[in-house]
Amino acid sequence: ELSDKHTRKKYDLAEKKRMPELESTCGNNCMKNYLTNGTADWVNVETFISTSDNQIAIAPGSLLKEWKKDGRNHYHYKSDCPSQNFYSFMSAEYEVARKKWNGIDIEVYYDKKHPYNITMMLEAVEKSLKYYTENFGPYYHKQARIIEFPRYSSFAQAFPGTMPYSESLGFITNLEDEEKNNVVDAIIAHEMGHQWWAHQVIGSTMQGSTMLSESFAEYSSLMVMKNSVNDLVKMKNFLKYDMNRYLRGRSSEVEKELPLYKVENQGHIHYGKGSIIMYALQDFIGEQKVNAALKGFLEEYRYKEPPYPTSLDFLKHLEPQVPDSLKYLITDWFKEITLYDFRLKEASYKKVNNQYEVTINFDAAKLKADTIGNETKVKLNDWVDVGVYADKDEKKLLFEKRIWVDKDNVSFTFSVDSIPVKAAIDPRQILIERVYSDNTKSLEEKL
Repeated sequence: ELSDKHTRKKYDLAEKKRMPELESTCGNNCMKNYLTNGTADWVNVETFISTSDNQIAIAPGSLLKEWKKDGRNHYHYKSDCPSQNFYSFMSAEYEVARKKWNGIDIEVYYDKKHPYNITMMLEAVEKSLKYYTENFGPYYHKQARIIEFPRYSSFAQAFPGTMPYSESLGFITNLEDEEKNNVVDAIIAHEMGHQWWAHQVIGSTMQGSTMLSESFAEYSSLMVMKNSVNDLVKMKNFLKYDMNRYLRGRSSEVEKELPLYKVENQGHIHYGKGSIIMYALQDFIGEQKVNAALKGFLEEYRYKEPPYPTSLDFLKHLEPQVPDSLKYLITDWFKEITLYDFRLKEASYKKVNNQYEVTINFDAAKLKADTIGNETKVKLNDWVDVGVYADKDEKKLLFEKRIWVDKDNVSFTFSVDSIPVKAAIDPRQILIERVYSDNTKSLEEKL
C-alpha cells in the first residue's frame, strides 16, 4: 500500500487513515493490538521444517528434535510460551556459537566468513538478559538467538526468542578502533529489549502505543550501555544518535508531529525522542524509579488478553514515581512538544586561594511547539545542569550541578579544585535542543 501522502495524491487516492485517537476510556480499539491488528492475540507456534543437507533451519522456540531424511535436514521446534503472531523462519549454511546464561541458550548463527564480532555478540546478549531480568522481570524463552542474513537489507528485528540481524549491521562492522561498547552492543540491547517491550506487553491499536515498544526498547538499550560504559559523559555518543534522529525527523515532518504519548508509529518520535526523554527522566528522578514504573506496568499487562494497554496506562504507573517538584516533566516531555534553547554568553574563572572560581552567564528559554511546528516561548521554571570540563574535547567533567532556572538571563558562580577549560550548559546533552554548539565556551582567566 502506498503510504506517502504526496504519492497517494498523485494517483487520486484517499488520504491514508491515521491511527485512532488516544482514548482515556478504552473502547473497541483496545481489543486489538497495533502489531497484529486483531488477526490474533497470544499464540503457540509449533514448526516442522526441512532444508538442504548443508543448511540449518531455524524457527521460533526450542528445538525438540532434528533428523535426516531423503538427503535433507529436518527440525521440530515449539515455542516455550504464548507469543505474538509474529515470527520468522530462516535457513542457511550457518556456523553456530553458543553460550549459556542462567539456563538460557545464547546462540549466534553466522556465515563462517564473518567471525569477527561473534564473541562480542554473545556477551551483548548476556548483558541485556542480566539487566532486563533484574529490572523488568523474567525472560520466558529458553533461548536467545541472533541469526545473520545477507546485506540485501540493513536492519535487525526481534521475533520471540529470535533476532534476524543483517550482516552489514554488525557481522562485518569493523570495530577495531572502537571502544569496548559500540553499535553492535547497542543494537543487540535494543532488539533484546523487545523481548519485553512488544513481546511481553503490546499496545492497543491507538495513538501512543509504539511508545510502549520502541521508546521502551531503546531506553532499555541505553540503560544497558550506561551500566556497561559506567561513564555518564561517554553516554553522549549514544544519546547523540537518538537526538539527531528526532531532530532530523521533525525537520522533515510530512504528517503532524504529536506529543510522545500520542505518537502514531513515527520512528523519529517513538525511537529518537522517546528514548531521550526516558533517559533524561531516569537522570532526574532516578533509574530505580523509572524502572519500577516500567516493571509495574509490565506486571499488570504481561501476556494479558485484550483489552490491550495504552500510553495512559503506563503514565498511571509513572506518575506516582515522580516527585511533586518534577511533575512538570510529565506534561512537558510526554504530553506536549517541548524544546530548550540555552546560549552561553560568558565564561571565566579566577584563582582564589587554592581553588578556581568560575562564573558563567547564559540565556535560557523554553519553547512549546504545536503539531505543525509553530513555536511559542513560555516561562522557564526548570532544573538545568551546568558544569565545566577539564579538557577542550569534553571528555572529563570536573563539575556538574543541577540548578533551578526561572529567568531568561542567568549568572552562576561556583568553585573547582583544578583548572577548568570549558564551560557547558546541559553538559551531558540530555535535554532536547536543536543547537548545542552555543551551549559551550572555553573559559577565560581573569587576572
